[in-house]
Amino acid sequence: MRIGIAADHGGFNMKELMASDLRESGHDISDFGAAEYNPEDDYPDFVLPLATAVADGRLDRGIAFCASGVGASIAANKVYGVRAALIHDCYSAHQGVEDDDMNILCLGSQVVGYAHGWELVQTFLAATFSGAERHRRRLAKVANLERMAQST
Repeated sequence: MRIGIAADHGGFNMKELMASDLRESGHDISDFGAAEYNPEDDYPDFVLPLATAVADGRLDRGIAFCASGVGASIAANKVYGVRAALIHDCYSAHQGVEDDDMNILCLGSQVVGYAHGWELVQTFLAATFSGAERHRRRLAKVANLERMAQST
C-alpha cells in the first residue's frame, strides 16, 4: 500500500518509528516530514502536503501525527477530498474506513503509546470501505458541503 506519513515536532519520534515499521511490513512510504526534530516547526507545513497527496490519489492512505492529533486532524480536513479523523480506539480505526471512507488517520503521540498506535495503524490499513448505499449517500452529502465551501 502507498502510505504517506507526516508529523511536526510533537509527533516526530512516533512518526520515525512508525515509518520504519511500515517499511519493514512491505508498505511504500512517502515521508512528508519533519525530517528532523525542531520544536519550532508547525504541523500544517507537513500535514497539508500529505493531505493533498492523499486527495490527489498519489497515496492510498495517510497517517498524520502531532502531540494531541487534534491539529493534524484539523489541518488535514481543510483539503478537499480528505476524510481525516483523530483515532484512539480500534473500533473507530476500522469503522471510520468501512463506513466513512476515512483516508487519513491522525494520532496524538502524547496520547497513545507506540504499541497501541501501531495497533491502530494496522487496523486502519486493513480496513476497506463497505460501499454500502447508505454510506455512499452520506459521503455524497459531505462532498456537496465541501464543494459549497470551496465556492464561497
